[in-house]
Amino acid sequence: MLQPESLVLVCLLPEPRDLEIVKLLGWYRIPLRTAPKLVDVDYLAFYQPLTFGDKGSRIEYIARVKGHELTTRAELFKDETGHPRANEEYYKIQLGNLEELATPILADKWKRLTFLYTTGEYLLSARNFQDLVVRSDERQALWQALRERAGMVYGGEEQPVDSFLDEEWLATLLGISGSQSPE
Repeated sequence: MLQPESLVLVCLLPEPRDLEIVKLLGWYRIPLRTAPKLVDVDYLAFYQPLTFGDKGSRIEYIARVKGHELTTRAELFKDETGHPRANEEYYKIQLGNLEELATPILADKWKRLTFLYTTGEYLLSARNFQDLVVRSDERQALWQALRERAGMVYGGEEQPVDSFLDEEWLATLLGISGSQSPE
């Protein structure tokens, strides 16, 4: 169950087909070349753009992340071996059951979104995308959670966490300018 301290990655579902893959097959794909540096989160929240028609410009669903692996598009879609990106690497994120939010989170002015980190607390209370942006003191807690998670994923002290999560990158993901980023 989504908890206030859960780390959530809001991500794009480009087409209704992608929602069906999540529902029926229990996974979501992210091209490695465009992936955020950290995919080891607790939940994914799915942004449905205008390609979803009346159900577009909103987040209606979330799913718990069970794990992830690196694979190729050809392995994900065995019937598309001739696809131009068939040999490109993708994260295959294994998911739990798709859960529908009680109230959809509307995009309002935000019409384009690729990835955004937030927390369960923000997601549970959000009415629009602007409500997902972590602010003030809580931003420091999210910042620290991302750094700690990256340390666990990439071997802790063996790899410097800052090489994976630099301040400029985190500031962009958190929706803040570099001058506002915590030190």
